[in-house]
This record gives sequence, C-alpha cells and structure tokens, in this order.
Amino acid sequence: MEEKQFDAKSIIGYVLLIAIAIWFFYVNKPTEEELAAEKAKQEQVEATKNVAQVAPVIEAAPKAAVDSLGKVAAYKQLGSFGYSQTLASANGGETILENEVLRLKINNKGGYISEAKLKKYNTYDSLPVYIIKDGKNASLGLTFNTRDNRVLDTKELFFEPSLTKVGEDQQLAMRLKVSSTQYLEYVYTLKPNEYMLDFAVRSNGLEQVLDTSREINLNWELEALRHAKSNSFENRYTRLYYEYEEGRDNDLGVGDFKEKEVEDVSYVAFKQHFFSSILLTNTHFEKAKLTSKNLIEDEDLDTLKLKKFTLKTPLVASSGNLNYNMNWYYGPTDYNVLNSYDKNLDEVVDLGWGIFGTLNKYVFMPLFNFLDGFLPAGIAIILMTILVRLAMSPINFKQYLSQAKMKVLRPEITEVNEKYKDNAMKKQQETMAIYSKAGVNPMAGCIPALLQMPVFYALFSFFPTAIQLRQKAFMWVDDLSSYDIIADLPFKIPFYGDHISLLPIIASIAMFFNVQLTSSQAMQQTQQPGMPNMKFMMYLSPVFLLFFYNNFSSGLSLYYSVSYIITIGIMLVIKNFILDEDKIHAEIEKNKKKPKKKSKFKERLQQAMQEAEKQQKTKKK
Repeated sequence: MEEKQFDAKSIIGYVLLIAIAIWFFYVNKPTEEELAAEKAKQEQVEATKNVAQVAPVIEAAPKAAVDSLGKVAAYKQLGSFGYSQTLASANGGETILENEVLRLKINNKGGYISEAKLKKYNTYDSLPVYIIKDGKNASLGLTFNTRDNRVLDTKELFFEPSLTKVGEDQQLAMRLKVSSTQYLEYVYTLKPNEYMLDFAVRSNGLEQVLDTSREINLNWELEALRHAKSNSFENRYTRLYYEYEEGRDNDLGVGDFKEKEVEDVSYVAFKQHFFSSILLTNTHFEKAKLTSKNLIEDEDLDTLKLKKFTLKTPLVASSGNLNYNMNWYYGPTDYNVLNSYDKNLDEVVDLGWGIFGTLNKYVFMPLFNFLDGFLPAGIAIILMTILVRLAMSPINFKQYLSQAKMKVLRPEITEVNEKYKDNAMKKQQETMAIYSKAGVNPMAGCIPALLQMPVFYALFSFFPTAIQLRQKAFMWVDDLSSYDIIADLPFKIPFYGDHISLLPIIASIAMFFNVQLTSSQAMQQTQQPGMPNMKFMMYLSPVFLLFFYNNFSSGLSLYYSVSYIITIGIMLVIKNFILDEDKIHAEIEKNKKKPKKKSKFKERLQQAMQEAEKQQKTKKK
C-alpha cells in the first residue's frame, strides 16, 4: 500500500518538474531579434568560407527594418552594417547646420551634404544661390569591402546623427553603426560666419569588419548649377581645379570631357564661376582620379546645369581604421575670402598666368578694391581705367613718336622701293642704311605696343572674374558681371546672340577710331607681299570685338569703351600739341650728318647681306 502511494507521489513530482522546466524555457526563450542576429552571424561565417567570390555593390538601400523580418533582411544584405538599419535614423530625416552666411542640410541616408545654400547671394533671376539643391546634383560616398566579402557604398546606407555645441561651433557626428561602439562616421563642424567647415572621416572598432587589404574609395560628385544670365559665359569659367605636390596647382580646362589622374593631392575644387565647392585634406590623397564633363550641348535647351565633376580617391587605413581630417568650403569664388584661409585657394580664381596674374594680384585688384570701397562699381571702373591709361601715356607717346619719324622718312623709303623693286636684297640694305643714318629704329613702334599687352590681357582676366561686379548696376546696365541689354532680338545670330548690348557697340566704334589713329602711319606704307592687309585688320578687329563681347561681362566692355576713348584723346593731344613734325624732320637731318659708329653686330649683319648679294649676282650669271 505504501509502495503504491510512493509511486504515485513520484509521478506527481516528475510531472511538476517537467511543468516547471517547460515554463522556464518558455519564459527564457530567445527573442526574434536574437534569433535574427544569430542567423546573420551564421551566414557571415558561411560567407567567409568562400573569399574568392566578390559580392556586388549595393545600389539601393533596404527599407528601414521596422519588424523582425526587416531586420533579418538587413543583416542578410548588409552583414554587420545591418545594425544601422535597425535604428530609428533608418527611417530618414535630415539635420540642419546654419550660420550667418551658410545653410547646410545633411541627410541620414548617406550622411553627406544634400543641400548647401549661400544666404547672402541670389541668382540672376533673384532666387537663392544653391551650390547643392535637394540632394539631386551632388553626392559623397565611401565604397569598401568587408571581411564577410561584401562591397558596400555608404551613400546608400543610413547614418545616425548627433548634433552638439562646442563653444560657438556646431558639431554634427553622422555615424554608420555596426554596434553601439563600432561605427564609421563623418564629423561636420561649422563655425560662426564661415564658409569653411571642418570635416573628418573616421572609423572606430572596425578592424575586424573592414577589409583594409582592398581600397576604400572616397567618391565625390557634383553637377554645377547655373546661377548667371548667360549659361555659356558662366560655363566658360566653370572648371575643376586641384593642388598637388606641395603647392602646385592646375585645372582640367573647359573641354567637353576631361580626365586626369594626379598624385599627392591636397585639395580639389569644383568651381562654378562665382561659387565653389572645395574639399581640402590635411592627409594628402596619395592618388586621385578627376573628371570634368560638359553638360551643355545646346545652349537653348541645356539651361539648368553646366558641368559634372567627379573625384575618386582611395583612403588609407591606419591600424585597421580611417582617420582623415579635412575641410569643406561652400562659398563665393572671391579672391579676398579664399586668400584669407592661407591654403593657396586663391589660385581657384582665374586671374591669368605668369605676369598677367601678378599684375592682377598686386596692382589691379588692390587698386579696384580701394576704389570700390567708396565709389559705385561703374564709377570705380571708369576711374581705374583713367589711371591705367594715364600711366601708359608715356608708352603711347613713344609709339606715336616712332610713327611720326617713319612718316618723315617715307619719301626716301618710297624712292628706294621704286629704285630697287627688282632686287629685294639691295632694297633691304638701302632701307636699313636710311634708318641707320636718320637714327630711327623701325621696331620702336612695336615695342610700346608689346609693353601694353600684359596690361591688356591682365585686365581681360580680371573683370570677368571679379565677384565685386556681380549684380552691381550702372546706368542702363543691371549687372556689370554679365552682358547689358538694350534690345531683344526675335531670332538668334550665330556667334552674336539673341540680344543687342550697347557697351560692345561703343567699345567697337572707339576701337575703330583708335586703331585708325595709331595705325595710320603703318597703313600708309606700301603693302608688302605676304604681309597681312592692315586696312582689313583695322576693320576686322572692331567687328570681332562687337561679336565676341556681346555675351561677355559688361564691366570689361565698359573698361574697353573708356580705355579706347581716353587713348584717342591722349593721341590727339600728343599729335596736335606735343609733337612737331618739322622739329622731328630737322632732328633726323641732323642725325644724318653725324658720323655713325657701327656696332659689331651691324657690321656682321651688313657683311652677311653683302655676301648674300654677291652670291645672288653669281647665280644670275
């Protein structure tokens, strides 16, 4: 009886133990998230067994993992980086960084700047200036391999933002997480009243996640947006600049498609005429592939974008992690602003090469900045032009003096030409003898013209790049950085445009009379075979100016108009009140009577000419 009771109690105890065990395992069973994580971990282990296989770059991010199935899919597609899809930031969103001059949007997706607005500038049609707008014309991403044999692109993944204040600076950390303590991050630091912001690319705890034996590439792309009235003129000054090899700088030019591979790069600038995006790095890029593609095929149809720029450069990991300290510049292509950073960024402003750039940097730009500081821009241009022409007037005097001397000698030269018209060698000898006796240098008229060329080309580079002229009005001109309009045409004239600008017309007329006045002596000379027709050139140059400058900066046209008018006045004063042809003639006659001591060079030249004449006579015999 007792044995049966013991057996019954034992059975009841076993049943209770089993029930308790079932309840314990039910209460402590793994969650769906833990099961998903374990499954993903097993899949990673299986993937590493076949390292020869390369997974494709993910082109589209999976939807935010809001449920267990989504999380499983995220880990399956992204491996360890699937963790980033499980965070609230994977639902999208953006963070604003803003100061007095700049407003930036940074999207969670990709973690890069999707909008850059310059708060103090407007486009030609009074809209805000955006270097990047709506995330549609720019992107930044890192492409890299993971140890579980995936290839990922950060611009398709979601970053978690963290915005803090460091003193007066705003600091935004965008983290692409593998776990709460492992991440890849972009750090943006915006200072008050600055176009330049600090930018860092770092990773933390990813030594066992990133495959650093393969390249980690930074890819930056931007399509330059149109901001000016003339897309063709703006496109002419829109190009990619870069600095390399400790201070050397260059650009890709303005062609339809340009490609360049460069080593030791310290900055890359996507310049949009008056506005620029520049990426600078303290740790130089060891190599970079740069491209520039023209997006304007038809000026009437392609009216929104100018060029597409790209930068592709590998980042080097140290001890398995990235640590690059860089800077972004989103702002005006203003020489004074860029030069203030002391990073050689002023080279982005196209002031001309060699002596032309030197003249602009140290003469014309300081002069214009001084005048522009207390005068309207148009008046500053006129006063600057007057000062330049007055400084050049001694050169004009020498040029006209040389022409006057040539005019006095013309009867003798004409007589020699007629006498030796069948003997070119003898004609040249006798002509040089006349010049030598009279003490006249036939090249003296060319030298002053050559001395003026650096000034001409320097100012040709200065005015179209001077942001100080942008949207500054003068008389009928509403923007001195663009062309003026006095009439719209119902049709488009090739190389001229669909409008009429007044300033190029004034400049062309003034140039015609200026060339006629300064070149009259040369044109009266006998036309030599094979030499260009000077009268034709006189009429062609103003026509060329009229067509070429119709779509150019009206500030440059204003300078040329005033310059030619002042030059005409100076030359008339020199001709009518300073030079006396009778005195010049008397001086030449006096020089002819003086004994001439020939230099060794002239003696050798004369001997060579005489020898050549003898050989010519021998051949005729």
